[in-house]
Amino acid sequence: MKYQHHSFNEKEVEVQIASFSNGNEVSEYHIILQGTQPTLTYKEQLNNLTDVYNSLLTGELKGASALFKRYFLSDAANQEEMLLAMATEYSDCALSIVEQSPLNGTKIALWVYLQTDVQSRALPNGLFEAVHGNYRHFWGGSAFNRAANSEYQTRLLLNDYVMQLMEQGCTLADHCIRTWFFVQNVDVNYAGVVKARNEVFVTQNLTEHTHYIASTGIGGRHADPKVTVQMDTYAVDGISAAQVQYLYAPTHLNPTYEYGVSFERGTCVKYGDRRQVFISGTASINNKGEVVHPGDIRLQTHRMWENVEVLLQEAECTFDDLAQMIVYLRDTADYQIVKQLFDERFPQIPKVILLAPVCRPGWLIEMECIATKADRNEAFANY
Repeated sequence: MKYQHHSFNEKEVEVQIASFSNGNEVSEYHIILQGTQPTLTYKEQLNNLTDVYNSLLTGELKGASALFKRYFLSDAANQEEMLLAMATEYSDCALSIVEQSPLNGTKIALWVYLQTDVQSRALPNGLFEAVHGNYRHFWGGSAFNRAANSEYQTRLLLNDYVMQLMEQGCTLADHCIRTWFFVQNVDVNYAGVVKARNEVFVTQNLTEHTHYIASTGIGGRHADPKVTVQMDTYAVDGISAAQVQYLYAPTHLNPTYEYGVSFERGTCVKYGDRRQVFISGTASINNKGEVVHPGDIRLQTHRMWENVEVLLQEAECTFDDLAQMIVYLRDTADYQIVKQLFDERFPQIPKVILLAPVCRPGWLIEMECIATKADRNEAFANY
C-alpha cells in the first residue's frame, strides 16, 4: 500500500490517500478529505472540499472513477440539502450521507473509494454497479424508510435489499460482503435493529451454522428525525464460496451470536491478483463477549488494535495493508488522546475520527478498516 498526504493550505483542506496498484490490473484508491479550519461556514467548507476533490480527479487521480462516497456531517438536518444539491450535479457513484461529526471541529469530512479501468453505472433499483473482469460490484448508500420504529425500518431495509440483489441474480447470503447500519440514538434503537436483522437473516439462510455478513452498527443519524436507521451495502457477483474467508480470531473474540447479534468479525475476499479484507466495527472486547478495560480510553484503544491485528493476521494481512480506518468515539473529550495515539502508531494510514456512540455503552471507542494485499490465486479470476 502506498500512502500520500497533501495539505491544500489555500483551501484549508488536508487529503490522505492510500493507493494499491498491481501492475496492469485494476488500481484502487481510498481518499479521506477533511477541512482544517473550523471557523469557516459549512458552505465554505463544502465548497473547499469539493474543489480539492475535483482537482484530484483532474490531476493525481486522473483516470480513476469513484464507486462510493460517504460524507460525514456535523448537523445533517441543516447541511444535507445543500450537499445533495451539489452531489446531484456530480452524481457519479453510490452516495452515503450520515451525521457523525468530525471531531477536529469541522463540519464535514469525506471518504471516497475509487478504481481505474472500471465500467460503472447507476441501476434503476438504487444500487450502483461497477464491472471489471468477471465480477460485478454493487454499492448502496443511505437506504432509508420511515416505518414506525427501528425494528420495522431495519426489516424493510433488508427485505428491500434482498429484492434488489435478486433483480441482479444475487442473494444476500452468497453475494453481500459488507453492511453498515447507522442508528439514531443507538442506545435506545439498536435493539430493534438486532431483532429485525436476526429474524430476516434466518429467512436468508444466514445463521450461526452457515455465516453472517461483516458489518458496523453505530450511532449516526439522517437529516429527517423520523429516520432511525439507514443502511449502506456492498455485494459482489461472480465470486464463489471458495473465494470468501470469514475471520473469527477466537483467541481474542467470541462468535457474535453468543451475545445475540448476527455479523461476522471480518471477511476476506480472494481474487486472482489480490485479496480484500473488510474488518467490521471492532471494539475492546474479549473472547467471552465482555467489555475490556471499562472507562479507560487508552487501554480500550490498545485492546481494539490488538483485536483488529489478530483479525488481519487471520487473513494473512497486517496493518501495513490497510487502505483506510474509520474511528468512532462516544465522548468528544477523548478525541485528543485518541488522535495522539493513532497519529503515533499509524501516521500514514488515511483515517477520520468521528463522534458516533458504539452499540454498547461500555465501549468508548470502535474502529473499522479495509485492507488490500497483492496475492496470486490461480484458481480465481483477477479482480
